[in-house]
This record gives sequence, structure tokens and C-alpha cells, in this order.
Amino acid sequence: MIGFDNKVMAGAWIAGQADNQLRVTDLAKRLHIPLVWLVNCSGVKLTQQEEVYANRRGNGTTFFRHAELEKLGVPVIAGIYGTNPAGGGYQGISPTILLAHKDANIAVGGGGIVSGMSPKGTFDQEGAEAVINATRHFKEVPPGSVGIHHGVTGFFKEVYNTEFEVLDALKKYVDMAPAYDPKFFQVAEPKDPLYPGDDLNTIVAFNQKRSYSFPDILARIFDGSEHMEFRPGYGPEVYTGLAKINGFVTGFIGNIHGFLGKNYPEYAPYPAIGGKLYRQGLIKMNEFVTLCGRDRVPIVWFQDTSGIDVGDIAEKAELLGLGQSLIYSIEQTDVPQMCIILRKGTAAAHYIMGGPTANNHNAFTLGTPTTEIYVMHGETAAVASFARRLVKEKDDGKPLQPVIDKMNELAQEYYRKSRPIYCANRGFVDEIVFFPNLRQYIAAFVGCAYQNPTSICPHHHMMLPRIIKG
Repeated sequence: MIGFDNKVMAGAWIAGQADNQLRVTDLAKRLHIPLVWLVNCSGVKLTQQEEVYANRRGNGTTFFRHAELEKLGVPVIAGIYGTNPAGGGYQGISPTILLAHKDANIAVGGGGIVSGMSPKGTFDQEGAEAVINATRHFKEVPPGSVGIHHGVTGFFKEVYNTEFEVLDALKKYVDMAPAYDPKFFQVAEPKDPLYPGDDLNTIVAFNQKRSYSFPDILARIFDGSEHMEFRPGYGPEVYTGLAKINGFVTGFIGNIHGFLGKNYPEYAPYPAIGGKLYRQGLIKMNEFVTLCGRDRVPIVWFQDTSGIDVGDIAEKAELLGLGQSLIYSIEQTDVPQMCIILRKGTAAAHYIMGGPTANNHNAFTLGTPTTEIYVMHGETAAVASFARRLVKEKDDGKPLQPVIDKMNELAQEYYRKSRPIYCANRGFVDEIVFFPNLRQYIAAFVGCAYQNPTSICPHHHMMLPRIIKG
């Protein structure tokens, strides 16, 4: 659902708005669910037209997305209020079903545009008087009123006297859209977890250097706190498994922290660090994602990762290629996916673990009160940026303190620009959610994924449960 706030610049197109609109149209496309608009849009903010009008991802892109959704069988339903000229007119005409308030209008050009055309190419006193007269006329009788678009063109399917009646009509048409009864896909009756969600506030440590039990988190998410883990003895830095959310089968992937066992990773003489990805974990995720695609199971990712193992030993173990292999597996899997940045989303691991960069399949990305997103830790970035400068200053006999000060400044800037609220303001995540509410958001995502899927695997044809059982 998308709505214009007509109390903010008359619902005008402003910078940054298009990206939010395209995110929501992408959400409707990925989940194959209706898109609902509340339209009261004055079109381009004319004093900032260069920021919103043109470009591949400008506001006008939305109209092509509407056409794409309709081509895919996804309805776009609009409730239309007030005056909607120019871009607002296309905002009104591009959906599938148009439900209008009695005072609404949509038009290629509004009163201001129609009355503002000057054949002289410049403005003078005579032209100003003409604009005043025309504006007064079109304010009384704006172009594209209900009389035109309900009575003549038939663009408005229905017209209502009150705003509440328009909202009720939107609900009526959403109810008409295709949607399976939940029992069609549920494999069991919904159950609450055995443990309270409020526990999550104390399980996940704010201190990024402290470990925690990821299974304890899952026990407060899954129906009945039950699950089937995929390859538990392989790739111990990653959890992969099936569980039920409100009775729907769902795939889960997440990072494991803490001690990962002796002699792991098997290809290296050094011990594994929880949260980092190694060869076996990458292979396991590739297998699990591919099988979820085969069984048409939606996937929820939990990210708390410091990245992928590095160095020549890791390169010989093919970690670079296995990371890109996981990206390929996600892309070809073609099932809805959701990502939760539990704590750290770092380096290439943020991409390959179902992050928002997986545009075609990531439906939604959530942050939490402990979310941090950066290409690398601030101290690491400072060393990478200033190591050579330190060497040069040292060799030249110059004081190191100015460089050290810059390193500390960069580390602090990384910290400040990775906080949850910063990540949300910049669109790195779609929303910040309190830990006890995570299950509700996952349930909403899974319910949407099973509401009107584009393809189906009968539960008795699924391979993942059989592979897990052995």
C-alpha cells in the first residue's frame, strides 16, 4: 500500500519518493499480491523538477511498473481524492481499478498548467491578467472531474460521496483479488513458540563482540519451537533448516556464533570465528537455497556476519567463487525471500546472504535495535585507508598523530553511519523492528508468500524434508 499525504506540498512528487514507490511495487511483484494506492497527488514539485521527473528510476517509472504488475496478473487498485493533474493524473489513471471521491479529478494538465500557457514566450501585465482569469475558472471547474471520467470516459469505476466509502470500496475490491484459503498450503495447525518473544531482548547482545545462541532465537520464532535442520554437522558457522510459521513451511538461514569445533575450517591451520563464512557453510547454503527453490519454499535470512574468510588459503578453498555461486543460486531459485539484519551486515556476506541487493527475490529487509551495516568495521577501514600513509610518515620522520587522528575520525564516522536509524533513513533496511515483534513480521511475509503464489510444489512432492530425514 502507498499513500500520498496531501498536507505535505499537496502530495507533490519530491526527491527520494520514487525509490520508496518502486520498493513497494517490487514488493507486490515478488509476493504476487495486490497493490493499493491512496492518490491525492499534485504531480511534480515544479521548483525541483530535475530531481524527480526524469531518469530510469524517476517517479514516472511507477506507471511502467503498474503496467508490468498488470501483465503479471497483479491488480493495482486506487482510491482517488482531490486534484491530481499531470503526473498526478497518470498516478490516477495507471492502476487497474479506479475508485473516486465525488470531488476528485485526474487530468493530463491541471488548471495551473492549462491557464499557464503563454503564446508570447514571456510574461507581462496583460499575460498575468489572463493567467488570473483562467486560474479562477479552472479552480471552479478543474479538468478531468467526476462528470468527465465517470459520466463520459468511464475511467472511474465507482464514485462515492464520502472518503470512508472510498476506503470501504478499496477493501471490497481487495477481497475480490485471488487469494488461497490458508489451509490450502498449511501443513499443520498454527502454534505459538514454546518460549516468549520478549526473551529475545536479552538473548541478542548489543556488544557486537559477544556471542549468543542462535537456536535460542529460533525457538522463539518457530511454531511449537520445532524445526528440521539441514546438514547440522556440516558448515557449522551457518544454520539452515525448515520450520513452520502459522502452519506454513518456511526455510531459514542464519549465522552461528561462538565456538565452531576443533579443526574447522578443515582447509586452514587457524580456528574458525563465529559469524564468518567458510567453504562448507557456503556450500551448504547453496544446496539449501537450491532445494528451497525446487520445493517452492519461501526463505527467511538472519544476518549477523563479519564477512567471508580471506587470504590465500581462503582463495585456494574457492570462497570467492562459492560466494558468487550463492548469488547465482538465489537468483535462479525464484522464491520470495526476506532478510533480517540481526546485528552485523558486513562485506560481501551482506550481499550473498539474501540482502536487499537481491532485487528480484528480496521482498523486505528488516533492521533491529542492534543492526549495523557497513562494508567493513570502522577500525578495519581506517587501517585499509591509512596504512600506507603511516608507513610514509614514519619513513619521512614526520609525526604520526595527525594520521592517527584521521584514523580515529574515520572509525567514528563508520560507527555513526551504521546505526539502525541511519540505516533506515538511507533505505539500507525497510523498517526497524523490536525483537519481540520479529515473528509477527515473518508471519506476515510468509502469509503473503503463500497467498497467491505463481507456482506450487505439493507438500508430498517436496524433497527437502526427505533429504533431512535421510
